[in-house]
Amino acid sequence: MGSAGARRSGRGTFAGGRQLNARSVRQPKLDRRIKQSRALLFASVLAVCIGCDQATKLAATGYLEPASTVSLAADTVRFELAHNPGAFMSLGAELPGALRRFLFLGLVPLGLLLASGITLRFASSRTASLVALGLIAGGGVSNWLDRLAHNGSVTDFLSVGIGPVRTAIFNVADLAVVSGVLLLAIAPHYLRKRPQSAA
Repeated sequence: MGSAGARRSGRGTFAGGRQLNARSVRQPKLDRRIKQSRALLFASVLAVCIGCDQATKLAATGYLEPASTVSLAADTVRFELAHNPGAFMSLGAELPGALRRFLFLGLVPLGLLLASGITLRFASSRTASLVALGLIAGGGVSNWLDRLAHNGSVTDFLSVGIGPVRTAIFNVADLAVVSGVLLLAIAPHYLRKRPQSAA
């Protein structure tokens, strides 16, 4: 005879009028594992970005003189130390000091925290998107830490160019942010086209 709380059938177990099967029992554990693995991936990319950026900034500060320039590959790559009070490519450098500090020291970390929370909240995020967001968050956090340590400025030391065409001076954190944005923009199109090409 069946019990009051649960009874068995050929397809699964009924508890309180609801069918339970092996899949429904395992699903919460699987969801937790997915979230944990994606959180670990995001945190790992973020930590690597911060570590690489801080190490290269420390090396640049130690080995480059403020007014010196080191050129490689016929001046395609140039190392020169600069302290940038603005954002990437010196955007916002001309803003008043109080507004600049409010934007870069106040709003930026809040935006990064919100983006990180949203990323980790949804376990369905694709691996490429998680890596991209980790790059963006890692670069942003590292530059924010640099601003805290250097009165609102970040340490830049690298530029690339050919002839008269040259980028502004940037750092590894800037490179991580740009790479993350490009990956975030390109990955969805690539993932949509790949099944068609495979077919």
